[in-house]
Amino acid sequence: MSDGRTYPIRPILAVSAAIIREERILIVRRGRAPARGVYTLPGGGVEAGETLVEAAKREVKEETGLDVAPVALAGHREVIVRDAQGRVERHFVILSFATRWISGEPVLNDELSEAHWLVPADLARLETTEGLAEIVAAAFAIVAPAR
Repeated sequence: MSDGRTYPIRPILAVSAAIIREERILIVRRGRAPARGVYTLPGGGVEAGETLVEAAKREVKEETGLDVAPVALAGHREVIVRDAQGRVERHFVILSFATRWISGEPVLNDELSEAHWLVPADLARLETTEGLAEIVAAAFAIVAPAR
């Protein structure tokens, strides 16, 4: 049975949040397929009737329990996965927001297995989603860390 995300008839719109707290970024590790074990930003699908900012805030709250303030788009990524026959199995367009941490400490839902506040240089030693370092750099350029 399809969950609506596999073999879609059109790309699925999603958001992610590059959450900056002082000079660190929140990086999470996916706990479920298809990206199980990969480090990335919290986020997920946009629901009908929801603005992009509302979706980013909701997804962060659902996945991590944090309250955040999206500031501006930091970039986008497209994820297109094809099956052995070349059919599009998954297609996501992900809009990534530069986001300020407001309050809370990470309390993960079942979609995530880890969360860490890291300095951007730490990303180089992790298996991350494609383009993550560039999104994080763009987010830091938008949201100057508090000093």
